[in-house]
Amino acid sequence: MNFIDKVKVFVKAGDGGDGCLSFKHEKYMEWGGPNGGDGGRGGDVWFEAVSRLTTLMDLHFRPHVEAGRGGHGKGSHKHGLSGDEKVIKVPVGTLIYRDGMLVADLHQDGQRWRAGEGGRGGRGNWSFKTRLNNAPRLAEKGGPGEKVTLELELKLLADVGMVGYPNAGKSSFLARVSSARPKIANYPFTTLSPNLGVAYHKHVSFVVADLPGLIEGAADGKGLGIKFLKHTERCRLLIHLIDPAGYMGEDVEKGIKTIEKELKKFSPKLAAKPKLLVLNKMDLPESAEVLKTLRKKHKNIVAISAATGEGVTVLFDKIIAELAKHDGPIHFAEKTVDQNFHKVEQGFTVENQGGGSYLLRGKFVERASAMLDVSLPEAINRYQHTLKRIGVDRALKKAGIQKGDRVRCGEFEFEWTNAAVKRLTAKRQDGRTRIGIGKK
Repeated sequence: MNFIDKVKVFVKAGDGGDGCLSFKHEKYMEWGGPNGGDGGRGGDVWFEAVSRLTTLMDLHFRPHVEAGRGGHGKGSHKHGLSGDEKVIKVPVGTLIYRDGMLVADLHQDGQRWRAGEGGRGGRGNWSFKTRLNNAPRLAEKGGPGEKVTLELELKLLADVGMVGYPNAGKSSFLARVSSARPKIANYPFTTLSPNLGVAYHKHVSFVVADLPGLIEGAADGKGLGIKFLKHTERCRLLIHLIDPAGYMGEDVEKGIKTIEKELKKFSPKLAAKPKLLVLNKMDLPESAEVLKTLRKKHKNIVAISAATGEGVTVLFDKIIAELAKHDGPIHFAEKTVDQNFHKVEQGFTVENQGGGSYLLRGKFVERASAMLDVSLPEAINRYQHTLKRIGVDRALKKAGIQKGDRVRCGEFEFEWTNAAVKRLTAKRQDGRTRIGIGKK
């Protein structure tokens, strides 16, 4: 299975259903009144963290996510059904970015975050009934669902991360202490993606991550290190596994300093994490002499053999002791935006694009334009009065608009005129209130 830890996702929440324009028609009831129901709300898009996933491969192949649309309203006061929400499963440890800003850190199993909010259902003419307008010929289209582009990045959650040169025996150690079965071979870079395994010791379980080998210059992009070093940022403890023969004949002490330098170069916080130096392959004849030399500078170095299991119990004792000192998962919640916080864009802006074309922007005006049913005169009249009430006409005049110029707001475009806005007028006819459209 391919390991994919970074994807771009295009989210589209469901549009709201259209409101219904309907009047009650029954025998012997000449003036039954409006009974058009409201449209249903569009479905939301959610991301949910699940522990069984370890890659973003599904979203890599299907990056377009869309929730269900709300049902349309009907007569007899029948409201439309709400659209089906869309829940996208992602691995635990997934970071979600919007416009380069971290907005969610899904670091717990079952944690959810709403990526797109469904559109509001359009109101039917029954909702517009008032004392002066008891027969409104007015209904709204469904509101558009939220559209957003997100970048997802996976940083695996593991308690212990193993780093070191290629062929130091990291995969062999993981296979020894857990049920994981990573690829093991007698040549460098056999591990091409991180592997996770769960180890148990003295009734304590912890997750161990086997990361691809590092080489000098890894923080600058050499080898596979730069691609997977980020996965060590969540680890509570690092194990620096050492090959007594050195990598490509390099001195062992020099190799330790090289790995430390690459970790620090990639992230100072990463270099400051608690680490255990572990000399592997103690079953080899030359390992005892190398261990003797290393202990002159590194008193707490641990000697093991992943092949025979020698020293693994001692190492596990040190691991659980260190994990107890640094309890709790490492996540990036302090950088995220509160999931219950929603930024509301206030007001609107008018932009003169030249050539008699103007662009009207704003969350409220764009939604009002999207929900306008241009086939209904009363709806157009209400839309005009809404723009006038919030000061759009004054802003357009200030920007230099002339009769016949075009104004675009979202997907809707209209032609500007200096004529007075029409208004609704109430008149008494046959003892009942009727609504007409007159000039202001």
